[in-house]
Amino acid sequence: MGNILLDLVYALDAEQAHRAAIRALALWGSAGTPLGSGPESATPVTLAGLTFPNRVGLAAGLDKDAEAIAGLFALGFGAVEVGTLTPRPQPGNPRPRLFRLVEDEAVINRMGFNNGGIDAALARIARLKKRPGMLGINVGANKDSTDRVADYALGVTKAAPHADYITINVSSPNTPGLRDLQSRPALDELLAAADAARGKTPLFLKVAPDLDRAGLEGAVRAAIDNHVDALIVSNTTISRPPLASPHGGEAGGLSGKPLQALARAKLVEARELSGGEVPLISAGGIDGPDEAKRRIDAGAVLVQVYSALVYRGPGLARAIARALA
Repeated sequence: MGNILLDLVYALDAEQAHRAAIRALALWGSAGTPLGSGPESATPVTLAGLTFPNRVGLAAGLDKDAEAIAGLFALGFGAVEVGTLTPRPQPGNPRPRLFRLVEDEAVINRMGFNNGGIDAALARIARLKKRPGMLGINVGANKDSTDRVADYALGVTKAAPHADYITINVSSPNTPGLRDLQSRPALDELLAAADAARGKTPLFLKVAPDLDRAGLEGAVRAAIDNHVDALIVSNTTISRPPLASPHGGEAGGLSGKPLQALARAKLVEARELSGGEVPLISAGGIDGPDEAKRRIDAGAVLVQVYSALVYRGPGLARAIARALA
């Protein structure tokens, strides 16, 4: 049955399949009897004063507009991160912009922060009756913004009353110039503004796996100096390891199994550079319990998954949470 469902999904265009999955999860969540009973029960983990039911989170990018939170928690995730959300709605980049690399168990996307704007998403979040796990809100800047720091500060201000934590996303490769904000002093200015805007809501920073050691060290130090509560290592990569899929040459950020070794190496590097001063969350290429265990052993407090759901199916979060319990 699982193979039949995957065949049906793969018959759809990647973005059509994405939308279909969100609609189905939203429907199950609104029905009150979704796929499971909520986050997988495991040993709770405390980070930034928050108690996560388990160590497995959903990375931002799947539920961009906060449409399917209840259904996603029902898959077993201890945390669900929505977004990236920008102050104003924007359509993102032209289609096609999302590609399945089935032969490589990977995805390439150049979505470009397509979303309906933070206000619409927050209205949906405010209507939620129950949040059994931690809810993260991932914020970014509009593509045509003349003041990106102001965009982030506004996003943090609006998200703070609704989020368990807020993630600053300066690591997407699909908004021109955005990754420049990972360098100091630009990152210090941005994080200082976000710190001032967040109130008491924990603040996380998501960085790219393509930073060299000096760049990663700068980002780590900026995070520590500006009171960031956790560092998410990492986002998609613009590098291209050998790929078998005919879509391997598409522009955009690569995620999934080919990112595994790089993401793990950057986690180790971030651990060395931080000296334990800032907690680490590992993302990128985590495709099952074994890889998740490697990340925890390498210094991560929590892990996040996304692309592997395409290839491993909806039981992935529960399988990882049970293994890490």
